Amino acid sequence: MNTKQILTIIIPVYNEAKFIEELYSRVIRVKLPSKLSKEVIIIDDNSNDGTNEIINKFSNNNTMIIKKKKNSGKGACIKLGLEKASGNIILIQDADLEYDPEEYPKLLAPIINGEADVVYGSRFKGGEAHRILYYWHSFGNKILTLFSNILTNLNLSDMECCYKVFRKEIIQNINLIENRFGFEPEITAKIAKLSKRGKCRIFEVGVSYSGRTYEEGKKINWTDGVSALKCILKYNLLDS
Repeated sequence: MNTKQILTIIIPVYNEAKFIEELYSRVIRVKLPSKLSKEVIIIDDNSNDGTNEIINKFSNNNTMIIKKKKNSGKGACIKLGLEKASGNIILIQDADLEYDPEEYPKLLAPIINGEADVVYGSRFKGGEAHRILYYWHSFGNKILTLFSNILTNLNLSDMECCYKVFRKEIIQNINLIENRFGFEPEITAKIAKLSKRGKCRIFEVGVSYSGRTYEEGKKINWTDGVSALKCILKYNLLDS
């Protein structure tokens, strides 16, 4: 990629009044490789904790604010963000502080260098810092990744990681269906099918992780794990 490229950062938000201002500040501050400029799209999923008011002040030439009138989930927000994205590269960023935007350059490097079409972050790969929290949550993530790998024939270490980066022509040509956390197994299954046809090169990069407790606002739970399992089966075995 020799010409100037645009990185679109899609941030789905739901009830993150405690964290969204600091997260946005980190996203804006992060320095990208010289070949990239930055576009930020924040999609508020009908928050009711004051997030809606906080993000009003973020709107500028490089940041688009979209406010949904009905809560419909992370996947639905990502799909809406993709419709509005003008970037050549798309990056998914959660709205809390569990993941550090300072790691954008290493996530982007395989795509900028022309080696990859898709890059997954991994909380379980490499020597990056990790906050120690829930064993069963970590165990569940690894089981879901293992099950996904068996059906996709990929060797990912963290299918559920928030950080996923795509060349625009890859992600915008995929028909996404899931509206909630099923986005992760669905996109993985569909990316894997492209990879099998030689149309997509997938890389993985280790990232740090500062997980939060449920008291601090963590939203995902065991029912989302069951839903993810169903999505792994559906999009690998039943979906053409």
